[in-house]
Amino acid sequence: MNDKVLNMIGMATRAKKTISGEFSVEKAVKTGKAKLVIVATDASDNTKKLFTNKCSYYKIPCLYYSTKESLGHAIGKDYRASVAILDKNFANSIEEKIKIDN
Repeated sequence: MNDKVLNMIGMATRAKKTISGEFSVEKAVKTGKAKLVIVATDASDNTKKLFTNKCSYYKIPCLYYSTKESLGHAIGKDYRASVAILDKNFANSIEEKIKIDN
């Protein structure tokens, strides 16, 4: 895994600053705990629409990145379509890296 973004997501996970899974991420967005939401590019259209709408309503950045398998691997789990970053510093760094890559 030479991907810097996925490495940073892994570091945030080890620091206990991530939440994964659709319902948990949605709850983090609604309660304002999420600072950044990352959705896998191969997630279903419904999942993408859900998080795009929720994040825009609650004014939380939502980015599409990597695959479900890679996102899950980065946080030490199986497939994950969505991950919420709970720490502002991790969120800013990850968001910056993703925008540089694109």
